[in-house]
Amino acid sequence: MANKRVVVIGGGPAGHDAATYAARFGAEVTLIERDIVGGAAHLRDCVPSKSMIATGGALSFARRLDGMGLANVETGVEAEHLRARIQGIEQRLEQSVTQLLTSQGVTIHRGTGRLLSPNEVCVDTPNGVVKLTADAIVLATGSRPRIPEWAPIDHERVLTTRDAYPPEQIPEHLIVVGSGVTGVEFVHMFASLGSEVTLIVSRQQVLPQKDPEAAALLEQNFLDRGVQLLKGARATGILRKGQSVTVHCSDGRIAQGSHALLAIGSDPNSQDLGLENTDIAIDSDGYIQVDHNLRSSIPTIYAAGDLSGKLPLSSVAAMQGRKIAEHIMGLHEGREHRHLDYDKAASAIFTEPEIADVGLAEAEAFATGRKIRVTKVPFSSNAKALINNDPLGFVKIVSDPNTGHVLGGSIVGQHAAELISVVALAVSANLKVQDIHESLFVYPTLSEALSEAAE
Repeated sequence: MANKRVVVIGGGPAGHDAATYAARFGAEVTLIERDIVGGAAHLRDCVPSKSMIATGGALSFARRLDGMGLANVETGVEAEHLRARIQGIEQRLEQSVTQLLTSQGVTIHRGTGRLLSPNEVCVDTPNGVVKLTADAIVLATGSRPRIPEWAPIDHERVLTTRDAYPPEQIPEHLIVVGSGVTGVEFVHMFASLGSEVTLIVSRQQVLPQKDPEAAALLEQNFLDRGVQLLKGARATGILRKGQSVTVHCSDGRIAQGSHALLAIGSDPNSQDLGLENTDIAIDSDGYIQVDHNLRSSIPTIYAAGDLSGKLPLSSVAAMQGRKIAEHIMGLHEGREHRHLDYDKAASAIFTEPEIADVGLAEAEAFATGRKIRVTKVPFSSNAKALINNDPLGFVKIVSDPNTGHVLGGSIVGQHAAELISVVALAVSANLKVQDIHESLFVYPTLSEALSEAAE
């Protein structure tokens, strides 16, 4: 349906994909962004962290070169050059997203948007207030790092995840609070860059929601790198004194370092959105309640990305934006329309080794009593892994023992985030293990392990 007026608040993956696709389908689209087009969490959190991890990976690779017939290779990190590299990537990606939006005819307002009613939006811009009327409104304002009352964030020594890159200096001793995905990535990142690192683990293992075998392998890698693990410790306070920081735990243990970083989750940016001017339903944590079409309790208002309370992944947010655009423009009517299946979303942790998974997990199947077939192949038997002098990790595929359909999988090792896409496709397309096994992969490659695990 052409000539529909769509207003999108938030220019992250969910917002700019919703805007781009709605414009392609014929809508008159306005996007509002108060910070950076492309999304602050995306371009000032996810991308910088992965850039620093890539630098750390290059250092780790250099340390393995003696096993590849090379010697006397010396490397180091220059913080200023690292900052310049990260800022360059950020600027390039912002320009790319902006150009894509404008090429589709999307109007961009730099400012803060808020709801006046189910069909009206007010934008506070540097040049004054702009009022917009819309047939549909998409809220995609993302999230922010969670800061508990006991954490006196000063953005210098006591940090959130947004403060850690690009770093003014590489921390001498970093204390990381939080052992989930974000926390372990920071541990890997700064340990690779040469920092001494202490990780406070509230439970008895890192990554409590992931494959225990994968978590154990990562934990051992941390210990081999000299990372100190405080297991079963829950942080309750942080004290900065001069150039040192002390983290206090509920059981009386303490950790001392030069910096502390909190990675204990995020909170939705639902405040100051004018939600009180509508009857929109939100949950107790501030997430907007949505149906399978990402539509809120107000038919004209949609929510996507972190604000929706669904799986907080950039890939999921982008797909949510596309699905919303389709629904707004009526493209779901009269044709097959596939709703998002969050259980089939692939995810990855960019540590060393990388950890990636998709679909049904082995531990989940056992917990529910579901019968599964699990096949596992270590990279230590893979020619490419041996050539790369990096044989750590494995490929694990979970399938239905009766039908042979691929139900899920996990990969630990080099390029796991790339390799998991094959398993994700198999899960989404309802393929059988035989389909993977009979695929003719290139030799020598890491992907051969997928075929072997599918035997």
